[in-house]
Amino acid sequence: GAGDMFRAYQDMREANYVGADKYFHARGNYDAAKRGPGGAWAAKVISDAREFWQGGVSGRGAEDTAADQEANKWGRSGGDPNRYRP
Repeated sequence: GAGDMFRAYQDMREANYVGADKYFHARGNYDAAKRGPGGAWAAKVISDAREFWQGGVSGRGAEDTAADQEANKWGRSGGDPNRYRP
């Protein structure tokens, strides 16, 4: 699961496309959760830690954090990541 999350992050950095971050959040969580309960757990832990840092330390704000977490949960629950594709 952690590898799926890292791969989605790398792809997001490579794409460097404004407004695409929610897609990559959903896709990383989706791919990790497909691996089973351990993958879903890893995706949740990584997503929560990232959003804690992003919302508190980086100053991006609660609204962006909430939108990211919505995409994270959508992907983890088996929702199609393309819902967030720009």
